Amino acid sequence: MNRKKAIVLLVLTAILWSIGGLFIKLIDMNPVAIAGLRSGIAALVMLVYLKKPSIHLDKINILGAISYAGTLLCFVSANKLTSSANAIFLQYTAPVWVILFSLFLYKEKPKKMDILVILVVLSGMALFFAGNFGPGSSIGNIVALFSGFFMAAMVIFLKKSVGAAVEITFLGNILTFLFSIPMIPKKIPDTTTILCLLILGIFQLGFSYIFYTIAIKHVSSLEGILIPIIEPLLNPIWVLIFTGEKMGLTSLLGGLIIISAVVWHQIKTSRIIKIKSANESIENIIDIHIPEVVNS
Repeated sequence: MNRKKAIVLLVLTAILWSIGGLFIKLIDMNPVAIAGLRSGIAALVMLVYLKKPSIHLDKINILGAISYAGTLLCFVSANKLTSSANAIFLQYTAPVWVILFSLFLYKEKPKKMDILVILVVLSGMALFFAGNFGPGSSIGNIVALFSGFFMAAMVIFLKKSVGAAVEITFLGNILTFLFSIPMIPKKIPDTTTILCLLILGIFQLGFSYIFYTIAIKHVSSLEGILIPIIEPLLNPIWVLIFTGEKMGLTSLLGGLIIISAVVWHQIKTSRIIKIKSANESIENIIDIHIPEVVNS
């Protein structure tokens, strides 16, 4: 696959992710049941794609799947308890949790830019719990923060996992479905609910993760960071257009602060990694060629 096709897939992925808040709002059902049914459908889609999934049931992969399930359950619940904008913006605090996990679990001292982004994101978070919540609630905002917490844990475990990311998400979808079984209503839902669940399961969660795992290998690190930011920008727009749900002014400001801080941090980190890789390449060239010059 060439880079242009990969970028198109990544943009499509972000758009599919962004419709989650809207269709969750349109379904009149317990959020745990919504999360479970969506994941059950997505697991079937992924099973067709993987054909014979090879899942390593070791500690890291299981914890990664549990973290993924926690992310889905909290995100869907947050969408029911607070505004979709609050839910998605607060989920994007995940990079801050990654920094804190690295500090407490792996004793990695945060850099100055890490401390700065934590302080900026905390200031953005504070705005979600101050002033006018709009259609949101403090409980929903807290659940949304847990969604970011679980997403950060998922990222860490996926990096340390054995096997493809899509296989871990496949297992996580199965866990989410199993957890939700007691909450799934026995009555057959109406046509609108079934249609919304199919869209969420097949496209918003199933195809999107398949597209993402295919595309991410063929784009630059910077493109892989910036393009998915389309999701939190479009998410509240779809909800506003089709349900009339508006964001509170403080939530809008807080969301913009969080997204801006996360994008800045990711870009700086990407550049540092790129410079280090370039320096290592130069050092390897010197190591190879200098002895040849000396020996001549």
